Amino acid sequence: MPERAVPLTADLSNDRIAREAPDGLRGAALRDTRPGYGATLARVETYFDKTATTTWERLTSDAPVSRIRETVRQGRDRMRALMLSRLPADLRGARVLDAGCGAGQMTVELAARGAEVVAVDISPALVDIAELRLPPELRSQVTFTSGDMLAPTLGRFDHMVAMDSLIYYTAADIGAALAELEPRVSGTTVFTVAPRTRLLMAMWYAGKLFPRSDRSPVMIPHDHARLARALKAQGVRRMLRPVERVTSGFYISQAMELRG
Repeated sequence: MPERAVPLTADLSNDRIAREAPDGLRGAALRDTRPGYGATLARVETYFDKTATTTWERLTSDAPVSRIRETVRQGRDRMRALMLSRLPADLRGARVLDAGCGAGQMTVELAARGAEVVAVDISPALVDIAELRLPPELRSQVTFTSGDMLAPTLGRFDHMVAMDSLIYYTAADIGAALAELEPRVSGTTVFTVAPRTRLLMAMWYAGKLFPRSDRSPVMIPHDHARLARALKAQGVRRMLRPVERVTSGFYISQAMELRG
């Protein structure tokens, strides 16, 4: 289901939507115990909430984009469909966490399947866009909030999806995050990582050598075996399973799965 372009004058009234996270909603525990996680989270927040909001608003709409960005858009569409295929087609009665919801494309799809969706993103600006684009008939099923996806106050879930929201973190930090979420997700967790390919490793080393304050956070490539060991070391009990890789131009992403 493509995301719709919505006029900026659209009504924003919805008492279920929290624009700013209340005290305690921003995952302070993991920030305190894992400084690297907190530092990466801050960089991601700055990039998506201040530097790249307009770019992502356009990329996640039907507006014309460059050929390179069109391949990224197509890749993201394919990955979203792949992740959704790992969940039941009928999600009525299920509570689903959309962790790193961005502009809300996945959120719309989940709600259309009948799920009660908690959609969280570190960027308040992207949450605003997601709210604007949510079809009115789905509003009663969705709660948006800005903050850390690890916040325990978000509650418990039947399933969780995290599309491209963990790609900037080390294996240990991904493991720690999933270990914190695991007791609160009874069913399937589907997430993506940047796969350890020659191209992405070259890009990663280039990013380490030539840092720029205005560029996006650097993705950290992972392979299944090392990531599985990191998850186990952090206390994740469920088995990590690779699902499928999506490659479309400059978009390269690997879907992973934890099943209850």
